[in-house]
Amino acid sequence: MTSKSSRISGFYNETLGSRLDLLKIHSGVSEEDIRALSGEAGLSTELADLMIENVIGIYSLPLGIATNFLINGVDILVPMVIEEPSVVAGASFMAKLVREGGGFEATAGKSLMIAQIQILDVPDLAEAESTILTNKDQILGEASKADPVLVKLGGGPIDLEVRPFRETPVGPMLVVHLIIDTKDAMGANAANTAAERLTPLLEQLSGGRVHLRILSNLADQRLARAKCNIPKEVLAFGEYSGAQVRDGIIEAWAFASVDPYRAATHNKGIMNGVDSVLISTGNDWRAVEAGAHAYASRSGTYSSLSKWSVGPNGSLEGTLEMPLAVGTIGGATRVHPTAKAALQLMGIETAKELAEVIISVGLAQNLAALRALATEGIQRGHMSLHARQVAIAAGALGSMVKTIADRMTSEGEITFERAKAILHKISKD
Repeated sequence: MTSKSSRISGFYNETLGSRLDLLKIHSGVSEEDIRALSGEAGLSTELADLMIENVIGIYSLPLGIATNFLINGVDILVPMVIEEPSVVAGASFMAKLVREGGGFEATAGKSLMIAQIQILDVPDLAEAESTILTNKDQILGEASKADPVLVKLGGGPIDLEVRPFRETPVGPMLVVHLIIDTKDAMGANAANTAAERLTPLLEQLSGGRVHLRILSNLADQRLARAKCNIPKEVLAFGEYSGAQVRDGIIEAWAFASVDPYRAATHNKGIMNGVDSVLISTGNDWRAVEAGAHAYASRSGTYSSLSKWSVGPNGSLEGTLEMPLAVGTIGGATRVHPTAKAALQLMGIETAKELAEVIISVGLAQNLAALRALATEGIQRGHMSLHARQVAIAAGALGSMVKTIADRMTSEGEITFERAKAILHKISKD
C-alpha cells in the first residue's frame, strides 16, 4: 500500500475537477486510473455486456473518496461507492479523530473458504464420519487436482471437517467442510469446483448420495479485525465534553449488544462503510453482508459486530471483527476499469491488505453513527445533506443547490414543495 497521503484538508470544499487534481497529487495514480475513477473512462456498455446477461446499459452510483485514513501506519485514500448522504463525510471525519490515537490497527487472517458437501441417505452416520476422517489425506489430494494453479501458488485444500446432522426435515445427513486457502481470490469458484470434484469419492467412502456442493458465505475462518483508540480530549465538541461523548458512544453500543432490533440498524451502519468499499473494488458485497449477519448471530442471538469501551487514560477504544471474503484477482476486480483503478488508488495488491482497509472503514463508519446518535442525533447531518437532494429534485443547479438546502434546513421544512417555492423566488429575483 503506497498512498502518499490521505490527509487532504478541505477536500470536500473543492470543486469536482480540483478534487481529481488533488487525488492525482496525493495518491500518485496514473491519468488512466483518474479517468476511470471519474467515470470518464469507466465501464462501457460493451464491457458490461461481457460481464452479465441481457445487458441494456449501465447503472451508476456516486463514487467518493474517504480521506484521513491511517491504517497500520500507512496513509490510505479510500474509494467508496454509495448513494446515502453523510457516509463518506462521517467516515472521513472519524478517521481524522482516530489519527490522533495513532490510526487504525487492522489484521486479516489467511483467505480460507469453506466448501460444503451435503451427503444424504447415509446408512451409518458415525461410521461414515470416521471413514471420511481416516481418509482425509486422500480426499485433500483429490480436491487439490481441481485447481493445480492455486496449489502451485501455495493455496488449495488444507483441511477437512465432518458435521453430522441426525435430525433434519429430510432425515439424517452428513455435511463435509472442505477448507481451501484461496490466496488473493475471493474463492467462490475454487471452492465450488473442488467440492464438485469430490462427489464420487465421498459417495464411495460414505455409502450415501452427494446432493449440494457449494461454498459457504459464513467465512468464519477468514476473519478481519480492526481496533482504534481515541484520546478522550479529541472527542469533545460544542457543548459536549470528551467524557460525555465517550460514555454516550459506549451506552449506545451497549443497546446494540443486547437487543437484536437495535443491533440490526447498528450493524447496517457498519455495512454502510464496508459495502461501499466492496462495491468500489468490484467485490461481492452480498456475500460479505450474508456472512457478517450470520456471524453476528453466532452466540444464538443477533448482536453487535463491534465493541466499544473505555481504554487507557480514559480514551475510547473500539474493535470490529467479522468475516471478510474479498479478492484482488478474478471477477470484476480484473475486468471493471473503476475497480482496478480503486485498488491502484489504495496501493493494494493482496486480499489481506484489502480486508484490513475495509474492516477499518467499517469501524470508522460505526463510530460516526454512534457519535451522532449519542450527541446531536442522527438526523441533523442526514437532513442537511438530504436537503441538497431535495433541492436538486426541484430543479436547482450549481450554487442554488446549497442556497436552497441551507434555507430549508434553517426553516426546518425540507420538502419538494418548499424547494420549488424558494427556487421560484430566487429565479424571479
